[in-house]
Amino acid sequence: MGIFGRKNTDETTATTAPAAVNPDLAALTGDYTIDPAHSTIGFVARHAMVTNVKGKFNEFTGSLHLDGAAPARSTATIDVVMQSVDTGSADRDNHLRTADFFKTDEFPTMTFRSTGAEALGGDDYRITGDLSILGITKPLTIDLEFNGSAKDPFGNERVGFEGKAEILRSEWGLTWNAALETGGVLVSDKIKLNFDISAIKNA
Repeated sequence: MGIFGRKNTDETTATTAPAAVNPDLAALTGDYTIDPAHSTIGFVARHAMVTNVKGKFNEFTGSLHLDGAAPARSTATIDVVMQSVDTGSADRDNHLRTADFFKTDEFPTMTFRSTGAEALGGDDYRITGDLSILGITKPLTIDLEFNGSAKDPFGNERVGFEGKAEILRSEWGLTWNAALETGGVLVSDKIKLNFDISAIKNA
């Protein structure tokens, strides 16, 4: 299964020992602003049943509050400008902005607001929250890997996280599709979400 969604197969350890807090993260408690120039919020959809189409959103803002000593008190917020969708095809992006999909004129923003967080052990964390698309709010769970921290050449304290999640787009009212002559549909219901986040500690 890889690093995301990794499960402990030792039942005794899983039930008797809490996940250890990464000592590096414990020293980083504070408020952070996501740096969109060095972060990516992306998605992957299966197209025509045979290939993957990758996309991203070029405009978004977000913030993190890290409590390294007590990860359950950590929080995250993200606001995504849906008009900024980018799949590398202007025609496809314009279609995604229409009433068939994102209805960007009516619903310009997708939001995520965390409701819980937990340390899974090592560099692995999990954050849960509410994802809102098209005015519909549903729970979302994101598995995260802490990539580390560093001071950049400009003196900014940075942290990095990489995350993955999966959703069924139909649960958020994204139901447009087209049948294929060979069977199946043009766009998968399951969408993979990818997060590569660099955040700067607030002064």
